[in-house]
Parts: sequence; structure tokens; C-alpha cells
Amino acid sequence: MSKPWTSSKPTVELRPSRIRRDPVPLAKPAEAAKNYWDPSEWETWTVVVGVLFFGLAISIIVIGFSEFTSR
Repeated sequence: MSKPWTSSKPTVELRPSRIRRDPVPLAKPAEAAKNYWDPSEWETWTVVVGVLFFGLAISIIVIGFSEFTSR
């Protein structure tokens, strides 16, 4: 039978981990209601307008090229 192990050194107090952090608190509902335009909504409209302008530009190029080559 073995003897129970006893440490000759004192135990060390550990600090809280620096890796795991508390979650960032979300904005309060009153503050969120003040911000009418959500950034993701701006991004969505920017993409929609960009696609529309791209389609318009392609249409103008195709119509212009067809008019130029038809004569």
C-alpha cells in the first residue's frame, strides 16, 4: 500500500483567465429603437441599388452596341 501524497509547496492562487471574457452587453431596447437605420439594412439597400445600376449599365451597352452594328 502506498502513502498519500502531500505537497511540500503551498498552493498558488490562480487569476481569472484572460482568454475567456465576459460577453459584450447588447444595446438596451430604448437605444436600439433610436437607431432607425440598421447597418445591415444599409448594406442590403446598397447591394440592391448596385445590382440595379449594373443591370442598367449592361442594358445601355447592349442596346448601344446593337444600334451601332445594325447600320
